[in-house]
Amino acid sequence: MSRLFENKVAVVTGAGGTLCSEIAIRLSQEGTKTFLVGRTEEKLLKTAEKISEAGGVPAQIYACNVTDKEAVSELAKKVEEYGGCDFLINGAGGNNAKAMPTITAYDPRELSGELGEGERGLYDIDMDAFESVLNINTMGTVIPTMEFAKQMIKKGGGSVINFASMNSYCPLTRCFAYAMSKAAITNLTQSFAAYFAPANVRINAIAPGFMVNERSKNYLGTVEEGLTKRGQQVIGHTPMGRFGEASDLVGCVKWLLDEKASGFVTGATIPVDGGFLTLGGV
Repeated sequence: MSRLFENKVAVVTGAGGTLCSEIAIRLSQEGTKTFLVGRTEEKLLKTAEKISEAGGVPAQIYACNVTDKEAVSELAKKVEEYGGCDFLINGAGGNNAKAMPTITAYDPRELSGELGEGERGLYDIDMDAFESVLNINTMGTVIPTMEFAKQMIKKGGGSVINFASMNSYCPLTRCFAYAMSKAAITNLTQSFAAYFAPANVRINAIAPGFMVNERSKNYLGTVEEGLTKRGQQVIGHTPMGRFGEASDLVGCVKWLLDEKASGFVTGATIPVDGGFLTLGGV
């Protein structure tokens, strides 16, 4: 039986993480030759092993920093050897606790140096960490898109999926750099979509809600073992009453990649959030 993406070539950045590793596995099961890209080779190897165990097309791994233009250019040469890129999943990104205050609103004590031990205001955040968050979430999308769009153009078209966020629309407390960068992704998605449309290169984005991964378990808790205060707030604000799983993203990703199913869709950002964005908080 023919698979949905037989002989297509996909580049998945952030492929060592919970969400994009699942996407890579499922795409490989649909016939894609997948390049797993991330900073940590060990994590990429684990994803490649899972692909083999799942019966997917064997994947290639390439450890690099996607904000490094020269490194991405070298990656593109490897991908070209396999026929060039058809699909790009821009999943690399993240946040940094040092770029975030621990308090949710201005407190006069932060300017007088009277915050308690472990407390951090906006004026106390690490600006290098702040800039790092902006860089990975924005340039980590811009650079791969510009590089691999060239290959898609040569092939007559292709599809790019960026990772936006609920923060793109409604910034969560304390997440200044992250929210700022993810808002930029929705705008970039629209701008690039318009630019590359004449070449039949479609640019869309998904905006995941609160998804289960190791990091989220630390600050949100779990329904089974108990939720943190923030976790309770999230579940209370999510109409579907649960956190998302990586598998919840797969259907949307496949739809956006499939030319027959979504060939007239470009510049869209699709929330996959259990309805989180539908509630106004009152």
